[in-house]
Amino acid sequence: MRRTAATLLAASLLLLAACSDGGSDDSASPSTSPSATAEATASAEDVAALEAVTLTGDAGQEPVFDFEQPFTVSAPVARVVTPGTGDTVAEGDLVTVNIAAVSGEDGSTLGGTYGAEPQQYLATSDNLPPALLEQLVGQQAGARVLFANPADDVTSLLAVEVVSTEAVPTRAEGTAVTPLPEGLPTVTLDEDGAPSIEPLETDPPTELVVQPLIQGAGAPVEAGQTLTVQYSGWLWDGTSFDSSWDRGSATTFPLSNVIQGWQQGLVGQTVGSQVLLIIPPDLGYGDQESGSIPAGSTLIFVVDILTAS
Repeated sequence: MRRTAATLLAASLLLLAACSDGGSDDSASPSTSPSATAEATASAEDVAALEAVTLTGDAGQEPVFDFEQPFTVSAPVARVVTPGTGDTVAEGDLVTVNIAAVSGEDGSTLGGTYGAEPQQYLATSDNLPPALLEQLVGQQAGARVLFANPADDVTSLLAVEVVSTEAVPTRAEGTAVTPLPEGLPTVTLDEDGAPSIEPLETDPPTELVVQPLIQGAGAPVEAGQTLTVQYSGWLWDGTSFDSSWDRGSATTFPLSNVIQGWQQGLVGQTVGSQVLLIIPPDLGYGDQESGSIPAGSTLIFVVDILTAS
């Protein structure tokens, strides 16, 4: 079965979320996807091997790879093949890219986004491998970067073409919603915008609670979009189990790849908003334990919606 480029990236680049083949893995939150890990350092031989690979084809069209087979490297390595002329990629930007990927073993196609939907990634070390990130930052839209990664015992070759780049807010930006209904956990923000909660000593609700805390002025989120968010998650008793704030970076993911409570609760909310979600077990993990989340848990999230596309 042919893998999409996003699935390939999930396997070979160890990216956070945003790597989907169109299905839903019902993650509680984006951080359940693997994060980028420390990379081995590319050798001089790896650099020379990648220099020998060529890409041909017009900008915006799927490129053709030319290289001696089988192709292998000992560590991830990347180089800029063609510079761009558009906006410059800055670290932390949301970068939209087209991808073409082939096997280094025999040149067979592993996947691609050309003719389909480009993928989006945050240009941070939590979302992209260091070798690729180093080459992307400072390039302009239209640039093509060649990336080789030795994963699953077969080196993958990926052509990554920057379609566009945009700066991403670090927190929700809008109007505070007041007064808030009674019977909700109290949410407090620190000076950077990271939330904490004061839990309630009552029984949790049995239905989904969706309460905007900050009303953003952007477009409403639509089903099937890819979101960039900051978020924190707690059990009903206030026990923290996950937070992008603690990792120091927002995350990007397809909305279809998270639990139903996120999908139902975030659709219709506007970009720039901060939303409190209280998710009953049937819209979370039900009677299944997941990591530090016990079976039958009611989940509390505070989500800052930074972008949607």
